[in-house]
Amino acid sequence: MADLAGVAGVSKITVSRALSDSPLVNQETRERIQELAHKLGYKLNVSARNLRLRRSYTVAVIVEMKPSSDRTMLDPYPLVLLGGISQELTAHGYSVLLTTRQGATAAAVQAADGLILLGQGVRQDAVRRFDKLGLPMVVWGAPGEDDEHVVVGSDNYQGGHVVADHFIRLGRRNPVFVGNPNHPEIFERLNGFVDALAAHGVKPLLIRRDEFTIASGMDAVHSLMDREVAFDAVFACSDLLAMGAIRALQELGRAVPGDVSVVGYDDMPLAASFLPPLSSVRQDWQEGGTQLARKALALINDEAATSEMLPVELVVRGT
Repeated sequence: MADLAGVAGVSKITVSRALSDSPLVNQETRERIQELAHKLGYKLNVSARNLRLRRSYTVAVIVEMKPSSDRTMLDPYPLVLLGGISQELTAHGYSVLLTTRQGATAAAVQAADGLILLGQGVRQDAVRRFDKLGLPMVVWGAPGEDDEHVVVGSDNYQGGHVVADHFIRLGRRNPVFVGNPNHPEIFERLNGFVDALAAHGVKPLLIRRDEFTIASGMDAVHSLMDREVAFDAVFACSDLLAMGAIRALQELGRAVPGDVSVVGYDDMPLAASFLPPLSSVRQDWQEGGTQLARKALALINDEAATSEMLPVELVVRGT
């Protein structure tokens, strides 16, 4: 940089500003310095700059999910969340380092300025694992008891509540909840569902399923039918589970929604085109990703950041 400054007849700070397109240097000087840098083969040593500034200008995003043929990384979760995160971080000059649980021990992750964790894991095991990295961390999910992490998520309790109210309005008295409440988000959905139903003297049946897949939803319904359990409504903690439940009900000769009402969660694009069109609880993942990034940047800059729960909406369709 000193050599380039000597050739250009300016100071080192002017060279630095010109190469970063700073408006503090007039356009003619910027272009002249940038042209000289290109001609002389000068390249900014990003690693050296970051070492001097003690910043990597990178935020690691860890996706805590197990991809499968039914549930892929191409689904809206986590893709839409990642879109919101990337847009916000890029606007502030940060790069996104995307990885999964298996790649979280890489040196580049440990050198990041901050961490965004998408998914808390069973009983928050993922949160505890990645907390050991010692990075400012923001988590997508549900706030837990005695959890001091900054958490961004949807109002899962309200999500469960609105589904229960919907079933009560339809006159359903034997509802079933399908999911794994060991996940904090699912636990909140179940609590909202149970509390709202209790106000009407209704108690739901819980069917635990670990996988958020169509096959798992089908299996849940088959298990109910095999045991001859009476039920007239299904609240599945994901759209794929709900779609599996509907497919199994149709195979077994039960009409949806005539015999059994079904509601999913997430309102993925496939929900509207499913037959029949799936009723589902919609989450605002775009805004969620934006908030995750903003709060991560605040923590990196030693600014205050608090947890935030975003509103949800029940989209009623044909189930």
